[in-house]
Amino acid sequence: MKTIQPACRFVTTLAANRRSVTPTFQSARLAEHFADSLQRPARALLHGAREPVGEPALRAFPAIPRLVARGILTLLLAAAWGTTAADLPRQLSGIYPSLAMFNNEGECGTGAVVPWADRLWVVTYAPHAPRGSSDKLYEITPDLRPIIRPESIGGTPANRMIHGESQQLFIGPYAIDARRNVRVIPFEQMPGRPTGNARHLFDPANKLYVATMEEGIYELDVHTLAVTERFTDTHQTNGTFASLPGYHGKGFYSGQGRVVYANNGEYGAEAQRRPDVPSGCLAEWDGKTSSWTVVRRNQFTEVTGPGGIFGNARPARDPIWTIGWDHRSLLLMVLDNGRWQVFRLPKSSHSYDGAHGWNTEWPRIREIGERELLMTMHGAFWRFPKTFSAGNSAGLSARSNYLKVIGDFCRWQDRLVFGCDDTARNEFLNKRKAKGEIAPPQSQSNLWFVEPDQLDKLGPVIGRGGVWVRENVPANTPSDPFLVNGFDRRGLHLAHEGETAATIVIEADEKGNGVWRKWRAISLPPRGYEWIELRDKACWLRLRGTQSLHHVTAWFQLANRDRRTIRADEMFGGLAQAGEPSMSGGLVRARGENKRTLAVAAMAASPNGPRDVGYYELDGDLRLRRVEDEGAYEFARNRTRIPTGVLMIDEASVIFTDDNGRRWRLPKGDSRFDRESDIGPCRVDREVATERDLFNAHGTFFELPAENAGGFAKIRPVATHNRQIHDYCSYRGLFIMTGVANDAPRNNPHLIRADDGKAVLWAGAIDDVWKLGKPRGAGGPWFKTAVTAGQPSDPYLMTAYDRKSLTLSHDAQEPVTISIQVDLTGDGLWVTYRDFELAPGKSVKHTFPEAFAAYWLRTVSSKDCQATAQLVYE
Repeated sequence: MKTIQPACRFVTTLAANRRSVTPTFQSARLAEHFADSLQRPARALLHGAREPVGEPALRAFPAIPRLVARGILTLLLAAAWGTTAADLPRQLSGIYPSLAMFNNEGECGTGAVVPWADRLWVVTYAPHAPRGSSDKLYEITPDLRPIIRPESIGGTPANRMIHGESQQLFIGPYAIDARRNVRVIPFEQMPGRPTGNARHLFDPANKLYVATMEEGIYELDVHTLAVTERFTDTHQTNGTFASLPGYHGKGFYSGQGRVVYANNGEYGAEAQRRPDVPSGCLAEWDGKTSSWTVVRRNQFTEVTGPGGIFGNARPARDPIWTIGWDHRSLLLMVLDNGRWQVFRLPKSSHSYDGAHGWNTEWPRIREIGERELLMTMHGAFWRFPKTFSAGNSAGLSARSNYLKVIGDFCRWQDRLVFGCDDTARNEFLNKRKAKGEIAPPQSQSNLWFVEPDQLDKLGPVIGRGGVWVRENVPANTPSDPFLVNGFDRRGLHLAHEGETAATIVIEADEKGNGVWRKWRAISLPPRGYEWIELRDKACWLRLRGTQSLHHVTAWFQLANRDRRTIRADEMFGGLAQAGEPSMSGGLVRARGENKRTLAVAAMAASPNGPRDVGYYELDGDLRLRRVEDEGAYEFARNRTRIPTGVLMIDEASVIFTDDNGRRWRLPKGDSRFDRESDIGPCRVDREVATERDLFNAHGTFFELPAENAGGFAKIRPVATHNRQIHDYCSYRGLFIMTGVANDAPRNNPHLIRADDGKAVLWAGAIDDVWKLGKPRGAGGPWFKTAVTAGQPSDPYLMTAYDRKSLTLSHDAQEPVTISIQVDLTGDGLWVTYRDFELAPGKSVKHTFPEAFAAYWLRTVSSKDCQATAQLVYE
């Protein structure tokens, strides 16, 4: 172990500091290439690799003295054989608990992560701190040791830019030079929550722009750090204000003779309740006048271009991209040759919705060392072409879905690093009775390290969205283009409420070159509906009516095949199966008051119900120890109590009643969940990432948005586990679960056992949950249920399930028509999918087309009877 460290660290240091070591070699370029060629094998050896490396590097660099090269490689290889794990901090699923970041505020998000000067630089943010906070600037060393910089002044920073001419990183209120010297721009001189930096329009070598979340715009001298206010942050009372609609600034960039600013929120009580009210703004400024031009009145976040964090190399002609959304879909706009073009993309998750704008953090489009850029938006990783423009829009596609809340990301040491927003002391507006009253933890977040090839192996891709939702559309007015490229299964719902027949023409841009052709025309009867499977290949589709359309809806449901099986990954080995009588559990909560430990009120299952085992704490080194602290133990039991009666189960399905009294039905998993387990009530709902809940019902985990982002109507299944999971939470960026069988394997590194062996936790990343198994289940709105003619059933969840079949029957002595209705948008837009006429004593089985999807399903009978409507999801 000890012999490999100096050799590996020499190579990684050589790679990291190649500018300073180039005199050792005849050619600076050869030195840089040689160091780079050795960095990957060195890092692999540091992580425990045993495969021979190095000969290809020797052959590739013949000008380097082979004796020197072979000596280094021999040392590496000789040390590697016979060694085990590297002397690095402990990690689980790419999360190093020792790198966790804390503050004393209501939220501790990661605003920016940037490789610079041989280090990874990170800033965290408080939710609303325009004049500073307890947040820090972190310097992460190549061997993953965090250094808290003493210059830290906190705040709510998410801005970052590398200024090439001065060789400085500007991140938050800090300027960092190539020798890692840190200078501070005090909040007294530049007040506000800094959200973006941009190249200066007229003096880019000596100045840059800084924007705040409340529309403050400053010019910053990169040499002296002198600040000139151009627009006043609205935390101030007097000055020159931009006076833009919306608030909650996010993205900021410059090019093509303008500065572009995006905000994604709206003030007011209505915006905190409804996600569909007008909100947000995209605006531009010429750098000279005292006024802004509003480009579009919608919610926007990222603004960037091909130059990314450096700024566009050819600012006069390079495009500018911005991403945002409205209640219909995601929005992607591109400024190309001075003209803005809009495109629409589907949403994977609705947890990011909310007209107030608080739920998004900072979506990004960033370089990750691959052919395409990486985009994060609404719970999906996207391939984003570096050449994307209005006339070259091919190649954009979704890669996978994720559950983490990500503020920024980059590539560092051959891995992707995601800065996350994991555990907030404040639940903000994300409160509901099903969660109970849990004592708030200390706010904390962490970095998530991911191998690049894992990006395509997280959650299977789904996408939902529309170009029209109950809108009046003039004749022959084309919609915005909507992305269909890259999805295996593609369907389109069309409906209108006009009293006459309507024809809708679908046009396709097959190659993403802006050339449109008529694909097909769909005729709808008065107040009609039709679902169309989209089989033809195309990048984008757009629609238009041949006559004026009244309250027309065009809604896409897209997905890739879910290739998971029902088998859980081995990392979950030991989690108790449903109904397991011999298991341990416990209530868990990250502690407050700067304790920085996880409180565990351990329990054990028994025939007479749960039995208290004792109080334990987990620390940053993942050591679980018994602690004799009766006060803390009692507090953990009382302030982490699991609410009861959250779910009701009948013969048909699982029933949840939300805080507004609306009933919703979900599929059943293992039948043993019909009764309470020997460990007692199990957790149903808990926030596991800031403003997002994980809902656990009858053996399935669901992602549950906050009420202001759609709430239960926009829930989606993540994985079916059929495990007796007792409790779960987030801690130091990890996802923690309790509910482990007594005979769990001893060699599972994700199981953390107490020093006395009487308590055990499972720990990993929240996005490990996808590997628990494909979502599945059985149930429906009715099972031998007495129904009343014309009265719709409760809604039953349909979205994000793969293979779907339905069985219908009734007990009437005459034919009965049962109508199958589906909610297209999750907002109560119900249409009749199909009517089934059932003869007495006969049942009907219907298999839905593979590409068919909707949010919810409900049934309506034409007659009073006892009826059954049951679905199987496989």
